[in-house]
Amino acid sequence: MELVVTEEQRELRDALRRFFADRSAGAEVRRLMETAEGHDPAVWGQMAEQLGLQGLAIPEEHGGAGFGMRELAVVFEEMGRALVCTPFLATIVAAAGLAAGEGGHDLLPGIADGSTIATLATAEDDGRWDLESVTATVTDGVLTGVKSFVPDGHIADLLLVAARDGDGVALFAVEDATGVVRSPLPTVDQTRKLARIEFDGTPVRRVGGADAVRRALDTAAVALAAEQLGGAQRTLDMTVEYIKVRKQFGRAIGSFQAVKHRCADMFVLVESARSAVLNAAAVADARPAELPAAAALAQAYCSDAYLHTAGEAIQLHGGIGFTWEHDAHLYFKRAQGSRQLFGSSDHHRARLGALAGITGAA
Repeated sequence: MELVVTEEQRELRDALRRFFADRSAGAEVRRLMETAEGHDPAVWGQMAEQLGLQGLAIPEEHGGAGFGMRELAVVFEEMGRALVCTPFLATIVAAAGLAAGEGGHDLLPGIADGSTIATLATAEDDGRWDLESVTATVTDGVLTGVKSFVPDGHIADLLLVAARDGDGVALFAVEDATGVVRSPLPTVDQTRKLARIEFDGTPVRRVGGADAVRRALDTAAVALAAEQLGGAQRTLDMTVEYIKVRKQFGRAIGSFQAVKHRCADMFVLVESARSAVLNAAAVADARPAELPAAAALAQAYCSDAYLHTAGEAIQLHGGIGFTWEHDAHLYFKRAQGSRQLFGSSDHHRARLGALAGITGAA
């Protein structure tokens, strides 16, 4: 089973794989991990100019190509496969919030052409991603509060913040840095930068209501699930490649029954994750009213599947899998970090239960 179902999607996947093979090799990923920015601005520009990725799912009237989540899922799978260090996820999630809101559409062309790096700031110091936990406030167009675990918040040109005004939780655009203090956070996954941002008397404008925030978070769940799928597939592939050539007792370890069974379990997890992503992406494009449940299901499953396959990859590589020189630990750390971003798998299972009307679900 593949995420690509049309010739255009297949061409997109192939172009992306070539592009990231040249620009996101292991040595380059490790170099970018150590930089303050966490990505290569030149590659960011090429993604926009050569591939049009930033504007792929932005409506044509706002400077984009007008495609949907199916195409974005292909992009995120390839990015996860190559461990690409980029603010693409943060920017696409923010763009989804803007597109769903009633205002701020004038900000979309800058995202589409790659001149604007954007991000969504929802969670606060308690690490919760539900709207009920939002305490940041907006009074008379001025924002006060704290946001934490903000993807690429240290470099984003545009901050979209979930905060409360007189009508409840809404989405606000921060275009003026007055009263904004950004602090990078230490992370297990060094390939993705997170920040804590303090707002003290920061001017903002309202660009959407609670529905825009929810749409952004659901988009984030599906996009991250596709990225996790790409990482899980890559850890399976590298493991299969390794067990074919690593020998013990004069035989390739891939011929041992116990090893075969573990790889088979990894394969089942990856293919099931692919089904969950395919469903969520199709729902996002064709039946948006059903997206909350599909997004929660995809994120809950893919988070756990990726963590398991990444852990198995390290185990089945033996001693070399534990070393700094091997890439297996980078995927494991990405799996750990992604499992908490935009809500843990437990959080999404609770969401799914609540949507299904299960008593006691959060």
